[in-house]
Amino acid sequence: MTEVTIDSVELKSLATFCDERGFFREVIRTTDNPFFKEGFGQLSHSILYTHLTKAWHIHQRQIDWWYVASGVLKVGLHDRRPDSPTYKNTMTFCLGDNQDAYCLKIPPGVAHGCKAIQGPAHIIYVTSEIYDPNDEGRIAHDDPEIGFDWLSGPAIT
Repeated sequence: MTEVTIDSVELKSLATFCDERGFFREVIRTTDNPFFKEGFGQLSHSILYTHLTKAWHIHQRQIDWWYVASGVLKVGLHDRRPDSPTYKNTMTFCLGDNQDAYCLKIPPGVAHGCKAIQGPAHIIYVTSEIYDPNDEGRIAHDDPEIGFDWLSGPAIT
């Protein structure tokens, strides 16, 4: 897993308990402080088909917690908070099948996007507030200030 390079972005490592029947994994508990201290507003489930990209989204108030239940997402994050010590930092990593199990916390002011590199990818996410279109911001996928290439693939080695 990539090193966290954006202030207040958190990756909670998830314990997985496997046996011959399958596995059990807890994702979030209300007692997960400080990881989940802001609390629950809405639980959502989204499916992304292979090669589909959703980018960039940003919120001024809402916090997102993402868990990829199946498939693989390439996740991109970019810090748009001028008062943050990691302002303009970008990070990328994968969540989902055959990856270490994590729940991702995305704070307000951090632009976020994802690309399904193995789909369909199922993302289960909790938000700190119910959906408010006035808090839902969009940034072009090819925004030159961010400079992130969603169309590139893995390096040829």
